[in-house]
Amino acid sequence: MTPRVQKTVDRARMLAAALAGATALALPAGAQTLFDAPGAVMPNMPGAPVTDRDGSALAPAAPSLGSDPVGDRTPLTITPASVAPEARLTLPGTDLSEDETSPATVLADNVVLRDDRTLIAAGGVVIWHQGARLIASRVIVDGQTGALTIEGPIHLSRPGADPDSEAVLIADSAQLDQDLQNGIILGARLVLARELQLAATRLERRDDGRISELSQVVASSCQICASDPTPLWEIRARRITHDAETRLITFDHPQLRAFGVPLAYAPFALTAPDPTVERRSGFLRPEIRTTSGLGFGVKLPYFQTLGDSADLTFTPYLSLDRTRTLELRYRQAFANGATEWNGAISRDDLREGETRGYVFGVARFDLPRGYRLGMQVQSASDRAYLLDYDVTDADRLWSGLTLERVRRDKLVWGRVGNYETLREDEDGATSPAQVADVIWMRRFSPRLIGGQAVLEWSAHAHRRPSDADRIGRDMARASVGLDWRRSRILPGGVVGAALAGLEADVYRVAQDDRFDDIVTRVDPKVGVELRWPLATARGGATHMVEPVVQVLYTPRGRDDDIPNEDSRLIEFDEGNLFSDNRFPGWDVRETGLRANVGVTWTRLDPTGWSIGVTGGRVLRSRDADNFADDSPLGGRSSDWLLSANYDSGTGLAVANRALFDDSFGISRNELRVGWLRPDLQVSAGYLWIDRDEDEGRPADASELIGNVGWQIADGWWGEAETRYDFSADRAQRASLQVAYRNECITVESGLSRRFTTSDLVRPETSFDLSVRLEGFGQRQDAPGTVARRSCMR
Repeated sequence: MTPRVQKTVDRARMLAAALAGATALALPAGAQTLFDAPGAVMPNMPGAPVTDRDGSALAPAAPSLGSDPVGDRTPLTITPASVAPEARLTLPGTDLSEDETSPATVLADNVVLRDDRTLIAAGGVVIWHQGARLIASRVIVDGQTGALTIEGPIHLSRPGADPDSEAVLIADSAQLDQDLQNGIILGARLVLARELQLAATRLERRDDGRISELSQVVASSCQICASDPTPLWEIRARRITHDAETRLITFDHPQLRAFGVPLAYAPFALTAPDPTVERRSGFLRPEIRTTSGLGFGVKLPYFQTLGDSADLTFTPYLSLDRTRTLELRYRQAFANGATEWNGAISRDDLREGETRGYVFGVARFDLPRGYRLGMQVQSASDRAYLLDYDVTDADRLWSGLTLERVRRDKLVWGRVGNYETLREDEDGATSPAQVADVIWMRRFSPRLIGGQAVLEWSAHAHRRPSDADRIGRDMARASVGLDWRRSRILPGGVVGAALAGLEADVYRVAQDDRFDDIVTRVDPKVGVELRWPLATARGGATHMVEPVVQVLYTPRGRDDDIPNEDSRLIEFDEGNLFSDNRFPGWDVRETGLRANVGVTWTRLDPTGWSIGVTGGRVLRSRDADNFADDSPLGGRSSDWLLSANYDSGTGLAVANRALFDDSFGISRNELRVGWLRPDLQVSAGYLWIDRDEDEGRPADASELIGNVGWQIADGWWGEAETRYDFSADRAQRASLQVAYRNECITVESGLSRRFTTSDLVRPETSFDLSVRLEGFGQRQDAPGTVARRSCMR
C-alpha cells in the first residue's frame, strides 16, 4: 500500500469511526430524576473512567477532533447522543389480552372446599391469575364474592417479572379481590426495582392495581438491619402513592431524616420518579461549587421534557452576589438526526458591568445517498469565561457546516466555517478566519496495469480579516493526486511492490507581495518497496520479524514560491516511517532520492503478553530540501526512530517512542503507561521535545501528565490528575476527586487547581460537591464498588 493510499485509508477509518457513533431516532434514555443529572456525568466530578470507551489502557489521548481530516485542534462539541425509540410489533389477529374469566391456578400443600364453595388453601400456597402471582402461607377464597383473605408472609408479583424493573409487594396479611389487584394490605412493604423500599402499616391497592397508596409510611433505599433499624436516610410521610403506569411516587407532607434526625420538612406534596424512570421533568441533583474567583455557589438544574424527542434543562447558578448565571441545554432528536445546544449568560464581579456568556451547538443529519450534514456553532465572550465557569480550556473555536460521505471505495468530505481565536498572542485580524476545505477520494483497480490506485481531488481556501500586505495574506489551492501500487510475492517470500504517483497543485495568493498571484506545481513520484515477513515459533511463543526497504524518488525542488500555511508541525513516528511525504498538509512536500528503511519485531507469548519493537530512519542522496538542518528529518539522514510497546494481556500497557541522532542525542521522546484493573486505573504520559524555532517552540518542551483512579476502600473511589511543565518548573493543573457510593446514597466531591496565569487569565482553585439519594430514577454507572451495609455482627 502506497503512503498516499495509507493516508487515504487512515482518513477513511477516522471518518468511519466518527460516523459509528451517529445519532439515531430518539433522545438519549439517560436517567432523569429528582436527584440526578440527565444521562451525563457532572463535569470535573468522579464517575467518568480514565480510559477510552474501547478499553485502551494507553492514555492520556489527544482531544477528539471528530470526523475531520484536517486536525485544527479546536474543541469538538459532543455529537448529540440518541437512541432508537421503542418498537413493539403485534402480529395481525393476535389477541394479547388475557381472558378476564380465565380460572386461577392454585398450588398448596392442603386445599379444602367447603359446602358454601369457600376455598381454603394452606401450606406453601402459590396462586397464578391474570398475570399476577401470589405466594402466602394461607388463603381463604370467599365462595360468593371471590374475595381473598390472605395470611402471610405474602409475596405478590407478576410471573417472570424482572425485580430490577418492576414492583414487588411483601406483607403480613391482606384482603384482595378475586383478580388479586385491589384491596387492603397490612404490614406492607413495596419494593421498587430492588432499590427503593416503602414500608407502611396499611396499603390500599385500587384502579386494577395501578395505584398503591401507603399510610404512615417510611421510604428508603438503605439496607435496614434488625439490630440497627435506623437507616442512613429515610423519608417519612402521611401517605405515599405509587402510580404503576406513570411510575411516579407522590409524598404527602414528607420529612427527610438522616440517622433518625429530621433534616427537612415540606408542608405540601412532592413528586419523584421511581427507580425505573429514565426521563421525567423535575429538579435534578443540586451541585455545590466553590471557586477562588466566584466564591461559594449552588447550581440547581431543572429538567423539562418536551415530548419523547426533546428536552430543555435550566440551571440557575448563584454565588453569594459574585455571579448570577443561567445555564441552558436544549436537545432534540429527529427522524434523521439530532441537535444539542449548550450555553450560559452571566453577570459577575470578575468583570464589572459586562454581560458574559457562551453558546456551543451541534447538529447531525442523515441525508439521502449516504451523505451526512453537520453543523457546529461555538462562540464565547472571552476565553477567561470558559475557564472561570469550567466549560473548556480551548483557545480556538470553530463554527460552520460539514458534509461527508464514507464508502468502501469513496470518500467525500467538505467543510466551510469561521475560526475564532481566544489566544492573547494571536491577532484575530491576521489569523485565518474564514476557511473552506473539500476532499474527494476514489479507490479503484486499473484494468490494464492492475494493482490499486487512489485518485484524490481537494481544494482549500482561507481568508484573513486584515487587508494589510503580508500579514493579511489570503490563499486558495486546488490539488489533484493519483497514487498507484502493485505488489507481488517474490522468491523466498519477499513481498515486492512498485509505486508511482503524480500530484499537481495550483495556488492563488493575495495580499502578499513576496509571492506571485498564481503558482503551479507538479510533482511525479516513483518507487519500489521490499518487505520480508518472517515468523517462527519457539517454546510456544510466536516471533515475527519484518525488515522493510522503501526507495522513492521525486524531482528535487524547494517550495519557496508557495507560502507554508498547513505544514509547520512535523511528526516522525512509526505511523509515517514508510511514507512518501511526512509533511501533514499540502503546501510542502518531500523531494529527492530517499530510502525509508526499518525493521519490526513482535513476540506473542502463549500466556497472553506481547511485545513489539520498530526501528528505522530515512536516508537521502543529498541534504533534504524542505527540512531545516536541525530538524529530526533534516540532513542526508534523519534521526533514528525507535518505538517499543508492551502489553501484559492483563491490563498493563507501556509504549515509548524516541528520536535520536548518531551520537544518541535525544531530540524527542514520548512515554505512555496505562494499567487497567477493576480497582486501579492508571494513565500517564511524559513528553520531551527539543526547541524548534521553525515550529514556534522557542524552548524545550518537557511535560508530564497523569491520571490515576483507585479503589480507596469498599464504596470509595478516588481519582487524581496532574499536568506538570518541567521547562517552566511549575504545574499547569491538578485535581483530586473522591466519590462514595453505597446502596442508597452517592456523594461526589472534587478539588482542582489551575495554575495558568496571564494578563486575562488568573490561577483558580475550585471545589465541587454533589449528593444523590438512590432509588429515585435510574442509577448512573461509575467505576469502583458499591458499599453495602452488613447486618452480620
